[in-house]
Amino acid sequence: MRTAYVYDQLYLQHDTGQHPENAGRLTAIMQTLEKRGLLNALTQVEARDATQAELEAIHHKAYIEHVRRTADRGGSWLDGDTNVSPSSYAAATRAAGGLIALVDAIMRGEVDNGFALVRPPGHHAIAARGMGFCLFNNVAVAAAYALANHGLERVLIVDHDVHHGNGTADLFYADPRVLYFSTHQYPHYPGTGNLTETGSGKGQGYTVNVPLPAGVGDHGYRRVFENILLPIARRYDPQLILISVGYDAHWRDPLASMRLSVTGYAQLAQILKDLAVETCGGKIAFTLEGGYDLEALACGVAATLEALSGREITDPLGPAQGSEPDISALLRRIKTIHGIE
Repeated sequence: MRTAYVYDQLYLQHDTGQHPENAGRLTAIMQTLEKRGLLNALTQVEARDATQAELEAIHHKAYIEHVRRTADRGGSWLDGDTNVSPSSYAAATRAAGGLIALVDAIMRGEVDNGFALVRPPGHHAIAARGMGFCLFNNVAVAAAYALANHGLERVLIVDHDVHHGNGTADLFYADPRVLYFSTHQYPHYPGTGNLTETGSGKGQGYTVNVPLPAGVGDHGYRRVFENILLPIARRYDPQLILISVGYDAHWRDPLASMRLSVTGYAQLAQILKDLAVETCGGKIAFTLEGGYDLEALACGVAATLEALSGREITDPLGPAQGSEPDISALLRRIKTIHGIE
């Protein structure tokens, strides 16, 4: 199994100071991957900058220029959560381009699967505005690129960051060429992602939201993936699977209240990997979104890469304590909404 990763030092230059989404996140990840011997075992795909046209396939030209000008002028805050520093435009352009480079490597058969270790994250960014720590919507830019450049007609995006990816959902809400599937704590930031939000027009039914109560952990997430995601994905029959993965659903994360373990993240990665093998020749790319406990984040990324590359899973943090809420009624309702037997 040829598993790749994307990383670039430029990602560290998106300077957010003491903000929870800071350069220390990637530093912790890379140190852990080095200690585990994973960097030498994996293939590195070189990141590149997304072109203006690739960004404009998703974002308004005026917004792209606003981010560039803000960076050129020394930086500023786009909103109370989202910072632009002098190097943020360059880092964000290379974050989107890094995932594109990974998609190219997978689609050309140079690698089987991989993980784009990029920042700033992207799934909250909409066409005309960044928000929620995000500048450009990396996964959306990569999906649009794959559709336009690799002759694809169906791309599945699975988003299991603890926050709903409102930007990704909005960008493809009326587009049946992209099926967007999200698990997220609800209610929680950004307040979107109700199970009744299912798409519009030709995209009706191609947005699937699984709004989970606080406290759901390994067992509940596996139930969602096995009972909701798998039948929907098999029915859709994707040609490429993109994963927006945030490690903020880990039980130690300070910004949320879910109970996934590192082992649980690896189990979800294995389910997704197996789904890709079944439906699209194994073509699956992960991209980093959130995760704000540095040890949980780094161990979670390492375990995901261990699962993707067929290695033994290491979980030094162990499981959450206590019981999970019962989500049976929620799953039944989602099955009814989306016509799952």
